Amino acid sequence: DVQLVESGGGSVQAGGSLRLSCGASGSIYGDACVGWLRQAPGKEREGVAAIDSDGIESYTDSVKGRFTVSRDNANNTVYLQMSSLKPEDTAMYYCAAAPFVTLSHYEYNYWGQGTQVTVS
Repeated sequence: DVQLVESGGGSVQAGGSLRLSCGASGSIYGDACVGWLRQAPGKEREGVAAIDSDGIESYTDSVKGRFTVSRDNANNTVYLQMSSLKPEDTAMYYCAAAPFVTLSHYEYNYWGQGTQVTVS
């Protein structure tokens, strides 16, 4: 089965940090771009950061300089280190897999269940 499992969400004060983790099954991890996308209540789902199997990264403008995506190929895990968090970063965060580096949620074929991040 294809599986993506997120962890690491929680509540934090503005200016704080969180690290999200996404464990992926080997069948999708090897050649896939793994991305982090988020959705706040009443808003469209948006791509936040993505990284492909060659380590090529992509970030949406609002998180550049604050968020870092990385992958641990030995453990099939992708991380999203979030720093200088703002209340507008509050959302459900999903990891997902796509065949190429993209921030468009339409291109992602496999999704995790999501983890909530709340910044106050």
